Amino acid sequence: MKRGLVSLRETETHRDLLSEAMSYAEGSSGELVVLWHLEDDEYDEGVRTLEAVGRIEHVEYDHSSIIEGASEDARSFIRRAAGDTDVDVHVVVGVGSEDGRAEQILETADEHGCDHVFLVGDSRSPTGKAVFGDVAQRVILDFDGYTTTTTV
Repeated sequence: MKRGLVSLRETETHRDLLSEAMSYAEGSSGELVVLWHLEDDEYDEGVRTLEAVGRIEHVEYDHSSIIEGASEDARSFIRRAAGDTDVDVHVVVGVGSEDGRAEQILETADEHGCDHVFLVGDSRSPTGKAVFGDVAQRVILDFDGYTTTTTV
C-alpha cells in the first residue's frame, strides 16, 4: 500500500479501524488520507451558531471555521488512535448526507491516488441493503483497489 484512505467518524469502531490502518501503513511505508465525515445537519448547525454569535458580536464569521474545527477534531481523534505509530496522515473533511457517503469516499480516494480504502460497514440485513443501499458494498464494488472493512 502506498496511500490508503480511512473513512472515519468519531466512534470506538472507527478508532479501532484507524489504529489497524495506521499499523498497516507503517508496515508498508505508506501514508494515509483520513476522510472525516461531517453530516449536513452538523454543518448547518455550525453555520446557525456562527451567524447567531456574529449577530450578537456584530461580526461576520467565515464558515470555513466549521471545516477547520472538524479538521482539528479529526486530528485529535487521530492522535488518540495513533499510539506509537509514525505515519504521514492528511485530513480531508467531507460534508454531506449519508446517501452521498459512498460517492464521497470514492471521489476522495481517486483525488488523492489511494490504492486501499478502510471503512466501517453498516450492519444491515440483505433486504435493508437491497432497499437502502450499503456504503461499504458500493465502495467494495466500485473502488479499483483493495478494501478493508469491519462492521459496527
